[in-house]
Amino acid sequence: MFRFSRFARPVLVACAVPASLLTACGGDAVQVNAPRPDAATKRLCEGLRLPEKVHGEARRDTAPSSPLTAAWGSPAIALRCGVERPATLRADSQLQTVNGVEWFGYPADRPVTWTAVARQAYVEVTIPAKYAPPGDVLVELGDVVKETIPAKPEGQI
Repeated sequence: MFRFSRFARPVLVACAVPASLLTACGGDAVQVNAPRPDAATKRLCEGLRLPEKVHGEARRDTAPSSPLTAAWGSPAIALRCGVERPATLRADSQLQTVNGVEWFGYPADRPVTWTAVARQAYVEVTIPAKYAPPGDVLVELGDVVKETIPAKPEGQI
């Protein structure tokens, strides 16, 4: 059986914090830290064909501009492809399966950040509470992940 685990790395924060963290300030580009994956993972992520709208929200520019990041709406739904495996992800972690994609949510008591796992590249999505339930967003983005990022061999997360 799986159980929830904590992954203590905030991704969406208020505008008063350093720009090195993800911020969503007004109509400007959304500050999203671009991951630095290996070359093979980067190629997979660059193949994602992300929609112009998610949950009815229009796509926004990200800064720095990167093919590994995307954002929609305000506050921003933010996506980062090629992130590292969540530090607290374990074989017994609680996962949510949405349309065939396994997601690891953080924090365990009210997930805001979800990472697609059991794929050859980890894809992280931060979903502000405004867009509850998060499953709606995960359905939309999970289909793209499933089509582009191959699954790992059975039993690997």
